[in-house]
Amino acid sequence: MVDIATPILPAEWTRQSGVQLTWPHAATDWAYMLDEVQTCFLHIAREIAARELLLIVTPEPEEVKRQIFDTVNMENVRLVQCATNDTWARDHGAITMLDAGGPVLLDFKFNGWGLKFASDKDNLITRRLMEAGVLHGKYVNCLGFVLEGGSIESDGKGTLLTTSKCLLSSNRNGQLTQTEIETYLRNTFHVRQVLWLEHGYLAGDDTDSHVDTLVRLCPNDTVAYVQCTDVADEHYEALRLMEEQLKMFRTLRGEPYRLLPLPMPDAVLEDGERLPATYANFLILNEAVLYPTYNQPDNDRRAAEVLRQAFPGYEIVGIDCRALICQHGSLHCVTMQYPAGILQ
Repeated sequence: MVDIATPILPAEWTRQSGVQLTWPHAATDWAYMLDEVQTCFLHIAREIAARELLLIVTPEPEEVKRQIFDTVNMENVRLVQCATNDTWARDHGAITMLDAGGPVLLDFKFNGWGLKFASDKDNLITRRLMEAGVLHGKYVNCLGFVLEGGSIESDGKGTLLTTSKCLLSSNRNGQLTQTEIETYLRNTFHVRQVLWLEHGYLAGDDTDSHVDTLVRLCPNDTVAYVQCTDVADEHYEALRLMEEQLKMFRTLRGEPYRLLPLPMPDAVLEDGERLPATYANFLILNEAVLYPTYNQPDNDRRAAEVLRQAFPGYEIVGIDCRALICQHGSLHCVTMQYPAGILQ
């Protein structure tokens, strides 16, 4: 039982029971490069299951078992059969609150990032997992509000970070004003302040600037963020303005955050289109941080160095995520962590 007086939205570095992956299959948008992306998922699965429980959601559990059996610690794997549209567990997974009575699983509406993509099956996954007894905790229906896990960051101490471009999108909760949305967030997540990023974007991003592609909250009032130093880069001005805004943000104690800039990956192109490569899309585990790499040795190394500063004592593990960005996401986007007590 959690010894807290008020429900909290835990930080990602709060002790975890495990992580969810929703596995790619031939009926997803990955069909044209299925082997390549499944290899990436295999690497992610291996690193997670080496450290904690791994929940794999898939319509083809026997096929996935065949793929991972010789590589992944199967004692830590829980396979659940469930129909899926796609693979972005960060955005269709349950968002967990903790209170004195235990974990509370909030099931928000997922509408394909503002009605861009089919989401009818993915929007049912959390309910299916609860009905199957896979997720343990109190279920709360929040399906009247559109919210993706990648659009919010919590420090576990009462601060929520988000982007106005995403949460104020007309195809999400367009009937609500910013004030109404902030009130909803404060009441639902019991936070004391909401920090709104007004700037920052990545070319090729389908999410309307999810915060987990740009800025991440880290322990000890630290913020890791994407920094662009190339004045000729299309992102330079927007990310410069984002950096200036981060300098103005304050903790609940009124102190500035410790800011750690992550390098901007060199442009990755597919058919002339720039893909949203970012080092901010890392996953925090209990004793490790998994971060995306892009076969850019200098940038990959520099990103790891920054993460070592943000997470002292953690193992920093790089995973080649060039496959994931072909569908405009990265490592954090395909995962959803669950605090202790939820996966068993």
